[in-house]
Amino acid sequence: MNKIFKPFIALFRLIYRIIDKLIVTPVSRLIYKINEISKENSGRFEKILNRPNVLIYLSLIFAVVLFLLVDSQVINLTENNAEILRDQKVNVIYNEEAYVIEGVPQTVDITLIGSKSTIYIATQLGDHEVELDLSKYGVGTYKVDLKYNHSVTNVDYKLDPTTVTVKISEKVSQTKTLHYDLLNEDKLDSKLSISNVVLDTNEVVVKSSQEILDKVAVVKALVDASLIDLKESGEATLENVALVAYDAQGQKVDNIEIVPSKVSVKVTIDSYHATKAVKVITSGEMNNGKAIGSAISSVKEVEVYGDKDVVDKINYIEAPVSINNLESDKTFAVTLTKPSGVRYLSETSTQVSVTVDEARQRTITGVPVLHTNLGENLSPGAIQEDKFIDVIITGVESVINDDEVVKGITATVDLSNLKVGTHTVPVTVTSQSELVAVQPVKTEITVVISQKRS
Repeated sequence: MNKIFKPFIALFRLIYRIIDKLIVTPVSRLIYKINEISKENSGRFEKILNRPNVLIYLSLIFAVVLFLLVDSQVINLTENNAEILRDQKVNVIYNEEAYVIEGVPQTVDITLIGSKSTIYIATQLGDHEVELDLSKYGVGTYKVDLKYNHSVTNVDYKLDPTTVTVKISEKVSQTKTLHYDLLNEDKLDSKLSISNVVLDTNEVVVKSSQEILDKVAVVKALVDASLIDLKESGEATLENVALVAYDAQGQKVDNIEIVPSKVSVKVTIDSYHATKAVKVITSGEMNNGKAIGSAISSVKEVEVYGDKDVVDKINYIEAPVSINNLESDKTFAVTLTKPSGVRYLSETSTQVSVTVDEARQRTITGVPVLHTNLGENLSPGAIQEDKFIDVIITGVESVINDDEVVKGITATVDLSNLKVGTHTVPVTVTSQSELVAVQPVKTEITVVISQKRS
C-alpha cells in the first residue's frame, strides 16, 4: 500500500512547498515588515497572528486574488505565442443570382496570437470562418476587409490577406453547344473501343460576366472511360459527368456557372476487329554479292482490334527485320509493329526465317512512268523517249525472274507545285517485293505540262 500512496504523498509535498514558497513565506514577510513599521500596534498584530487559522485564511485570500489577476491577464505569467491556421476557406456573401465576383481568394491564413492555453482553446473550438460580406455592394470595383468570426476571447488575430480588391459584374448567360472529351480510353479492355457517345443534352447555359463569357470557346463533358466496367461489346451509362468550359487555347475558364453542371452519358462499346496479313519489311543493306532469297514469317495473319475507321485503313501488319551485313541464312525473333490507333493484336511477335543467296541483276524494260500531284486544270505530257523507262532489279535469280515481282515495279514523278511549261523531274522507282532492290536506268525525265482545254 505504501508504494501506491508514495506518488500522491510526493505530489502533495510538492504542492505544499510551492504554496509555502510562493504564498505563505512572502505573506509572512509582508506582515512582519508591517509589524515592524507599526510598533504601536505590535501587540494587536501579534495576537492576530498568533491565532491558528489566520495565516491560512490570508494565504487563501492571496491565492484567489492571484488567480483572478492571472486569469484576467492583468498579470501575464507566460509570453505570447502565435500559431498559423493555413488555407481557411472564405465565405462570400453576395447575390449569386445577379452578380459575378472576381478577385476573392479561395483561402486565407489566420495567425492567432496569445498564450498557449488560449490559442489551444481557440484552435479546438468551432469553425474558423472568414467572411467577406458584399451584400450591400453593386456593380463596380471595391477594396473590402475580410472578417474573422470566432467566439474565443483573449486571442488576437491577423489575416493574410486582410483586405482584398474585388470586382463585381452583372451576371449574364449564353447558350453553348455541348461537346465531349474521352479520358483514359487506354484503360479500357484492350479488345474494346468506344464506337459512339450520346449526351443527354446537346446544349447548356453558361453564366458569368460578359468579359468571362467572351473567353469561352467550347464546353465539354469529360467522359472517363476508366469508369466503364464492361468486358465485351455493349452499352454503359455514366451519371454525373462533369462539364468544363475552355478558352481558345484549351485552358480551363474559371468563375463560370454551367447549367446543368453535370450530364448523363450513354457510351456504346464495340469490339471491332479484322484479319490482316503479316508482311516482312526489311531494312539495311546486304554484304556485296548477296541478296535475300526468301523472308517467311511463322505468323501469317493476325486479328487487329480497334476503331473501324482505323482498322479498315490497315493493309498489313509489319514484321520489321534488319538485314545489315547478313551473309547466311538466319531466323529472327521479331516484334510485330502495332499501327497507331490499334488497341490489340492477337499476336505480338513472330519468327522470320531469311535465306541468303548470290545476287543477280536483271533489266526490266518499258516500265511506264506515272504522274502524281498535278495541279487542277493541268495536263501532263512527256517527250516520247521519257514515257517509259528501264529499271534494274537486284536479287536472287528465282526472285528477279518471278513475273509477280516484275509486275509490282512502278515508276513515278512528283509534279506538285509545277506550272505550265517544260520541266526536268526526278524518277522514283519502287517494288512491292521486299526481296529485290530497284534502280532506274535514267534518273530524270522531261515533262511537258499544258493547260487543259475546256
